[in-house]
Amino acid sequence: MAKNNSNQPDDQIPAEDLSLHVDELTADLQRTRADFENYRKRVEAEKTAARDAGQTAAIMRLLPVIDNIERAIAHVPAELAENAWAQSVTNLVKQLDKSLESPNLKRIEASSGTPFDPEYHEAIQFDESAEGDHEVIAEELQAGYTLNGQPIRPAMVKVTRQ
Repeated sequence: MAKNNSNQPDDQIPAEDLSLHVDELTADLQRTRADFENYRKRVEAEKTAARDAGQTAAIMRLLPVIDNIERAIAHVPAELAENAWAQSVTNLVKQLDKSLESPNLKRIEASSGTPFDPEYHEAIQFDESAEGDHEVIAEELQAGYTLNGQPIRPAMVKVTRQ
């Protein structure tokens, strides 16, 4: 509050001084409210980012396990293909894929003939002998995934021209 140097009682302070003081206090209150609202939004964004980072880290630890199970399934001998144990391992991968859909994890499309997209695909082999104008995927070597629409691991692919 503005100091009253004339030792006047409060009811004798000029209305103009009181109005200026109220305006100052109102401006301070508005700044404090804005600062608090910015703080609240920043903390909420940091919480969301921390949750997303934790979710991504947990999923990234699971992906090598899924890769190894898929490799094992791909190399099941023909005589064991109808074996109940081999089929249960195949079903395990399907169950894992369904479980990982709930946190919005999706496999990146990288089948043969799919256009190569460097945002989602990592070319680790290139067919130099092929000719054409468009780069397409010849083979998926390792699955890639997106989490909430953002790539967390690109699909490793062999690329050719078409």
